[in-house]
Amino acid sequence: MTKEEYKGIWVFAEQQNGKLNNTVLEILAKAQELKAYNHEEIIAVLLGKNVSALADTLFTYGADKVILAENDALSSYSARPYETALTQLAKKHKPSIILYGATSLGRDLAPRLMVTLNTGLTADAIDLGFDKDGVFYQTTPAYGGSILAHIVILEARPQMATVRPMMFEPIEPRNNAAGEVIAETVDVVADADYEVLSTAPKQDTGDSIEAASVIVAGGRGLKEESDLAQLKELASLLGGQIAASRPLVDNSWLPHDRQIGQSGASVKPKYIFNIAISGSVQYQVGMQNSGCIISVNHTKGAPIFDISHYGVVADYKTVIPALVEEIRRRKN
Repeated sequence: MTKEEYKGIWVFAEQQNGKLNNTVLEILAKAQELKAYNHEEIIAVLLGKNVSALADTLFTYGADKVILAENDALSSYSARPYETALTQLAKKHKPSIILYGATSLGRDLAPRLMVTLNTGLTADAIDLGFDKDGVFYQTTPAYGGSILAHIVILEARPQMATVRPMMFEPIEPRNNAAGEVIAETVDVVADADYEVLSTAPKQDTGDSIEAASVIVAGGRGLKEESDLAQLKELASLLGGQIAASRPLVDNSWLPHDRQIGQSGASVKPKYIFNIAISGSVQYQVGMQNSGCIISVNHTKGAPIFDISHYGVVADYKTVIPALVEEIRRRKN
């Protein structure tokens, strides 16, 4: 087949325990923009067992069709059965594009499909689109986050990418949305070398940076680990969470679950304070969609100011104590 014979924008509808991953809804929203350009259908691919009820949600958030493949071997995620099932479906329907969330599951599954379908894959894309020549491109940070690269898969099909969470905003739910469910039978068996012994939900302590509405993040410009105490106090006064760019995590000043950026978490709080963070591309991709970005840096030309709504060119050691004191005064 020629590449022109491949049609359709597929979104892998990742679900676990009958619940869709939020990234699926975000990618469906971006697929709407892609569809506006190439006019191809948006098809969500749903694998699992007893998950057909999720099709309504997929229609509500932008899917035109849902390919549903249910099998006992797909009841929980297992790499080989999922790889086999999705490969069979892709070879039968021949989509032009397949998009996955850059989750732990998506990052495991997508490279396997790259091999079985003999195609290309862009990892951790932060944007998707078509250039002036109609070529589908995927944008991802490169060279340690110092530049943004546009990657294209010119000949091989399908074109595939994993997409970082929180890059796009889900569309407003479409009332009474409906579409076609294509029920497929896949020839898969459980992986004899892999068995799920038990599962337990992750305990939500309520202090994850992904869920925080206010974040105070520190960066390489912090002089000493003890300076984090001021940032933690500011975060506490604002009802927020402390976070960091990679250098502080590399120095073991904060644990990895506090890191924002390409190799850390993607966050979208209402307010984020960037303290002594220069703003590398690697960091920006993890927080650029925040509601209000406030930055303090002593360097006037720091890249972080390019995406900030408010910026202060000053030494954080003078700004943060004054801010903490003013907040305390107003609270009292």
